[in-house]
Amino acid sequence: MNIVLKILLIIIFFVIVIALALPSFLNFAGLHPKFDGETFNLQGKKALIIATNHGVLNKPGEIDGKSTGLFLSELSIPYYDFKKANIKVDIASIKGGKIPLEPVPFFIETTEDKRFKKDQETMNLLQNSIPIKDIDFTEYDIIFISGGWGAAYDLGFSELLGEKISNAYYSSQAIIGGVCHGVLGFIKAKNINGDPLIAGRKMTGVTDKQLKELGIFFTPQHPEEELKKAGVIFQSESAFRDVFATLTVVDDEKRFVTGQNQNSGHETAYRIMEILNSQ
Repeated sequence: MNIVLKILLIIIFFVIVIALALPSFLNFAGLHPKFDGETFNLQGKKALIIATNHGVLNKPGEIDGKSTGLFLSELSIPYYDFKKANIKVDIASIKGGKIPLEPVPFFIETTEDKRFKKDQETMNLLQNSIPIKDIDFTEYDIIFISGGWGAAYDLGFSELLGEKISNAYYSSQAIIGGVCHGVLGFIKAKNINGDPLIAGRKMTGVTDKQLKELGIFFTPQHPEEELKKAGVIFQSESAFRDVFATLTVVDDEKRFVTGQNQNSGHETAYRIMEILNSQ
């Protein structure tokens, strides 16, 4: 029994060590990289962050599936980056109300995720998000669309979101950003001729390669595919697994700033603030 107990304790010890070391190892590999940018003071500016209402990872023709929703770091990171710059931040969704969260293991959570979840005030913002129908997008200096698997089911199908993005583009100087699946929120936006507003612009979003590597390619829309259909000049970085890659792209007009995936939140928020600060 003593030998068995010793072996068991050794196994438990190594499991604990691996569990504690895993976040650092994943960060070293490229997940949620650190980003040190300039500190801004944008007092008086306003940001609107938009997320999904869809909470089921269902396959075509099915209703049930695993729980999904917003990948929290794609909201929590820009949220705190904007707040650090003294920007007022509102959180909205297509229908309003609850923004469901993608369940993730502890070693995937960021510092911002943990901070966000511990704060009842910020969690209430996800439970009581503002419906986009009640918002005048032109009142904001930043419009930022977060991703997550849930976004593949509603953002790119919302005619209203497309209309409001178009209105913000033409009737304000708002910088419009998005990361990962969040960029699907741009595909319904039209220019004055009725063509896709984003056609001919340099942009990025989560790659088809990353979706296939993660084994989730059955969602109704895929950012790389949909952006290319809309005429975007799609850019991306790759890695041995694209979940460890990252890229932030600013279009030539400096109106759209997009991040490739869950790793791109800090830089995308920073590039947006950099443009805003220079205006």
